[in-house]
Amino acid sequence: MVENRLPPGQVLTTKWPVLHYGDVPNVDTSTWTFDVSGLVDRPFTLTYEELLALPRKTVQCDIHCVTRWSRLDNTFEGVAVQLLLERAGVKPDAQYCLVSAEQGFTTNLPLGDLDRPDNLIALKWNGEWLTPEHGGPARLLVPHLYFWKSAKWVRGFTLVDQDVPGFWEQNGYHMRGDPWTEERYGGRGLTQHDINRLRSLSKKRV
Repeated sequence: MVENRLPPGQVLTTKWPVLHYGDVPNVDTSTWTFDVSGLVDRPFTLTYEELLALPRKTVQCDIHCVTRWSRLDNTFEGVAVQLLLERAGVKPDAQYCLVSAEQGFTTNLPLGDLDRPDNLIALKWNGEWLTPEHGGPARLLVPHLYFWKSAKWVRGFTLVDQDVPGFWEQNGYHMRGDPWTEERYGGRGLTQHDINRLRSLSKKRV
């Protein structure tokens, strides 16, 4: 039943509304890269062509926006997040990930929410390449959380040992964002400790 797939407070839509902060970036795929760094054994960087050459998988899922719309039966195609994490070799003390995207945007995820089989670096939606308005050329897909966690125009993962709030989390959105328990609001600001920790990890990058 559709009702069983709709989290509390959500309204069903057949459209895919376009929502984001700021302008749609003009992403040049010839210079685009994706980095996996932080608490990993094998940090690496992919070009867009290298990303396209990796094995793909297809995920059918429902998506839920914190602004209260939900869209059912979406089909995304892309590269499995778990494949990238396995390649990097996540260290035992890594518990969280700070996801980076174009224009300095970030969002944070517990590793347990990132390291799941339905999560993708998505390239296509319903058989078509993602448009820039919907996060193309590549966006993160984490369908079990509110959709702001599925960062548009994604550019990398930094694995960390503490939860560091991203852009929206610093501006009042929840640190996790589970739609089934309506974790919409309740983030926190970025502390000096957070900043120092990220600087420390960036210095360790190979």
